[in-house]
Amino acid sequence: MGAMLGNLVMMLVDRICLARYSSDTLVASGPAIHTAMAIVSFFTAFVGFSRSCVAQAFGKSGRGESTYQAAVGILVGTAFAVLLLLLAPLIEQIPFLSNRPPASTHLESQFLYWSAYFGSVMTLNMALSSYFSGIGQTRVTLIVGLIGQVVVIFMTIGLVFGKFGLPELGMRGSAIGTLIGTLAMLICYVFYMPTEVWGNLSRLVLKRSGRLWNELLPRIGKGFAVGSSAGITNLGSAAFVWIVAGLGAIALAANNVNLTVNYIGGVPLIGLAVGCGVLCGNALGEGDYSQILKIVLVTMTIELMYIVVIAFFQIVTPLLLLNPFGLHDKAPAIQAVSIATSRILWIYALAFGISMTGSAVLESFGLTKFLFITRVVLMWVLSIPVTYAIVLAHAGDASFLPMCWVIGSLFEGAIGAMYFWRIWMAVRNRQNSIVLAHAES
Repeated sequence: MGAMLGNLVMMLVDRICLARYSSDTLVASGPAIHTAMAIVSFFTAFVGFSRSCVAQAFGKSGRGESTYQAAVGILVGTAFAVLLLLLAPLIEQIPFLSNRPPASTHLESQFLYWSAYFGSVMTLNMALSSYFSGIGQTRVTLIVGLIGQVVVIFMTIGLVFGKFGLPELGMRGSAIGTLIGTLAMLICYVFYMPTEVWGNLSRLVLKRSGRLWNELLPRIGKGFAVGSSAGITNLGSAAFVWIVAGLGAIALAANNVNLTVNYIGGVPLIGLAVGCGVLCGNALGEGDYSQILKIVLVTMTIELMYIVVIAFFQIVTPLLLLNPFGLHDKAPAIQAVSIATSRILWIYALAFGISMTGSAVLESFGLTKFLFITRVVLMWVLSIPVTYAIVLAHAGDASFLPMCWVIGSLFEGAIGAMYFWRIWMAVRNRQNSIVLAHAES
């Protein structure tokens, strides 16, 4: 959770910089960041499945097997990092497929091009950090994350505004600052990584291709489901932003301001969910199914405590949260809708916490197909079309924006409920769909 709080600070600084740099970067930052994270999250979540494999191996056999699982994850992560890097020329063309103003699409294209670069480093970092997360050395991921975030904050401010002797690059500077920070994290992870992992990696590379492919195929299959689920989740968030634009310019402006406030409620919960998934993976490796529901209960208790604190600020002092992101100089109508929306965002944080925790635990079981299918059906077959139909019926009515968030929260909560039902079934039937390959002696 500490690492994700650091990521949240980094994200907030980035959004504040782009909001204060110019009105064009403020408008372009929303679509650009959502699109970039939808793409990058597919690759990082795909590779991040290694964390569950390491966690189970550590619970079952200790560090020896966990270093081997980490090496397999690094091999997969390297391949997908290179793939994302090669896609940069295609990714930068995405904004031009829309009919938004040229000034906005040009800035979005700049950001997306560089997002492929920092995304490829994030993908590799995810593969490396999975070892430390999987064996419970979260202090390493916290320290490395904080180092990277300090570098990102410094470089983002410097490269966006041209401070500290750095060139003024605006929108492009935000992405390049993130790239430099992620590279700093990569160096740290390489430094901390034990030699046993590198030894296992070298032996994997030297194996005959047939044997290697047999070991990678199960990891790739389950990782694809996890990555796809993460990708369509972020695409769903982007689709929500585009859909509520149908409520008019006031609603669009109010929603853009509240998106960052929503990050405050949701991002730290992702860290708690990851920790919950790791502990459940360790318990599954030990064959101790009785611990799963206890771990989930403790996690949800901590999440509820955090949500209560955030809900207080969202309801009682919304301007304290909203003004840093550009609300202070907006028209009274935008301010009114923004405040009304802020006061119901805790509902989404609660639903998001349930779904993210359920997702992390299902991943630790290897039940990734259920994860993906549930997300597709409830989000893309039901939630997005229903929200779109309702917005069409209230076109131009900015006051309906809070209700859109409530509707989205109900569907997100339903996804979480389905995940928890499946977890209960898996515990009752003592299921475990992760089959670990073993290192050669």
